[in-house]
Amino acid sequence: MTRARKKTNGNGNGDKPLQPMSKKQMKRKKPIDSSYMTEIKPLTDNQTVVFDAYKEGKNILLHGAAGTGKTFITLYLALKEVLDITTPYDKIVIVRSLVPTREIGFLPGDHEDKSYLYQIPYKNMVRYMFSMPDDNSFQMLYDNLRAQETIDFWSTSFIRGVTLDSTIVIVDEFSNLNFHELDSMITRIGEDSKIMFCGDITQTDLTREHEKSGISDFIRILNNMDKDFKCVEFGIEDIVRSGLVRSYLISKYNLGF
Repeated sequence: MTRARKKTNGNGNGDKPLQPMSKKQMKRKKPIDSSYMTEIKPLTDNQTVVFDAYKEGKNILLHGAAGTGKTFITLYLALKEVLDITTPYDKIVIVRSLVPTREIGFLPGDHEDKSYLYQIPYKNMVRYMFSMPDDNSFQMLYDNLRAQETIDFWSTSFIRGVTLDSTIVIVDEFSNLNFHELDSMITRIGEDSKIMFCGDITQTDLTREHEKSGISDFIRILNNMDKDFKCVEFGIEDIVRSGLVRSYLISKYNLGF
């Protein structure tokens, strides 16, 4: 006996009307299911300050001790918002100076080829942000994120003259950029975009004193923009790494290295 099949509108939802796709969904052939994202909560007081400031819509600058989760929490907050179809943000652009000399132009290939090795730590971070059944499932998800340019990577050498609209920009290791480069990054921000900086001003590849002081000047400017920016300094009490790494980092900072 053949069982009668209930007519549907083709979307698998029975008689529910087909909901129009958002602009963001139409742009992405295979929208990422954000329900796979793991809920991550702040682990320290300063992380809580960052979560609250981000919720208020502020741009962020985080600096201080290594191992405090600065890049991890900014990437998590950005990814969560980009995957939310109700927000105006289409993608995350992670920007950094790829080599201490900044002479990336002498290396072969385009910016994607040149930045490949530097993308690995961010991929590992994203792995902890999703609850996937196995490595293959995560690889498919991550490949989808990259193919859709939900997460994109740029170097400071390729960012000039670009206006970034509907984008969350993360400038990682900003302490390796001089004042002119940091100043240029701010001017790249277009409509419906925001920017976050992460770094440790005590650990920099800059060797000239005026370049080092330029970083402090930049932070002073952003601190004066309290309606738009939240600047947070992380200390050794914010280190979230465990075991030997935590002990080493604390010893290192206590000895002034």
